[in-house]
Amino acid sequence: MVDTSIFPTLEGRLHLVTGGQDDYDSLVDNVADRRFVLIGEASHGTHDFYAERARITRHLIEECGFNAVAVEADWPDAYRVNRYVMGLSDDSDADTALSDFRRFPSWMWRNRDVLAFVEWLRSRNDAQVTPRLKARFYGLDLYSLRASMEAVVRYLDRVDPDEAARARARYSCFDHVGGEGQAYGYALAYSGAIPCENEVVMQLIELRRRAEGYLRRDGWVADDEFFFAEQNARVVRDAEEYYQQMYRADASSWNLRDRHMASTLDSLAEHLNHQLGRAKIVVWEHNSHVGDARSTEMGATGELNVGQLARQRYADECALIGFTTYGGTVTASTEWGGPAERKRVLPAMNESHESFLHDTDAGRFWLNLGDPTVHDAMVVPRLERAIGVIYRPETERRSHYFHARLGEQFDAVIHLDYTKAVEPLERTSLWDAGEPPETYPTGL
Repeated sequence: MVDTSIFPTLEGRLHLVTGGQDDYDSLVDNVADRRFVLIGEASHGTHDFYAERARITRHLIEECGFNAVAVEADWPDAYRVNRYVMGLSDDSDADTALSDFRRFPSWMWRNRDVLAFVEWLRSRNDAQVTPRLKARFYGLDLYSLRASMEAVVRYLDRVDPDEAARARARYSCFDHVGGEGQAYGYALAYSGAIPCENEVVMQLIELRRRAEGYLRRDGWVADDEFFFAEQNARVVRDAEEYYQQMYRADASSWNLRDRHMASTLDSLAEHLNHQLGRAKIVVWEHNSHVGDARSTEMGATGELNVGQLARQRYADECALIGFTTYGGTVTASTEWGGPAERKRVLPAMNESHESFLHDTDAGRFWLNLGDPTVHDAMVVPRLERAIGVIYRPETERRSHYFHARLGEQFDAVIHLDYTKAVEPLERTSLWDAGEPPETYPTGL
């Protein structure tokens, strides 16, 4: 049972979220001077998380000088959005700019909330008098093995056709497996395929070796385009290793991915420091990447994450913000690669942080976990729910809960008691139909 005796200690410390302009004033004040603000989500398919995260981010950009948003998305797909919001692409609107997000789960970024934010960011940037005042949009992830290879070659076709031919030859090492990275990993694990690690490392080395010549062209756009190509070459190198690891039953592939995302964040900060004088970056990722892994079961099993690495490197220059919900609906699939469904989220389990926050009867609010009283209430180990792109309520405890000390995991937590599913840009009859509550189990 929940220890309700602790609720009086939170009185006066619950910052209500009512939809008003001042909902997050004190939260923004708390993080305004940080260089990195990492904002999570308890699922990849909840409208309220996307919408509230965007509200906070708009405040950070407009009022606190944040100049980039970096998200849990593939680098080349997100960079197309970056070109659009910077006014550098031929895309006519935000929907078109988001059109490279077709790989499962497309609804993570092709949804109404992201569309609205990208439209806002383009409109906001158009009003700025110089590129230095515009806010950028980037991806941190490494799944785009094939797309990143193609992007490297396209860049070299423009600046160094001879080297482009050599890059094609190096990357042709992957041609025998075809398809995307999963096919490469499978071929290595089960078909005795020859790894391509030497080729991808050599390509990155060659690109960096020739950087001075490529950067002799004037202007920040040339600098940006080289950085885009170099990062794609890094994605190929790290993705090759990731897909080698993915069929192994240990934490190595998770750690490799989060190290890549943290390293990309570091490189992005260095790039923007060079261009703009001081990088201030908002990160959008799942709670499992943003919350400090050392305060969860993840850390106990040897896993690390972006939030932990950011705290270790940047200390008080970064802030970690998480989201929780008690119930509602979510957009998710039943299996990997399956269609988007609108699913009913079971009420949070007893002995969970979500149930504890629900029992305050405050509805929608945020807590400053740096407040000693709040920290003491939330540092108690409890279950915490995580829904990714797959939701299986029939195995709720095993599939979606882990133990965590939420008071140490984040610097602030936003609790939205009942939430609704994010709306994909491509709605289907299956998503529209949803799934009525009575089809879900009432117990575990």
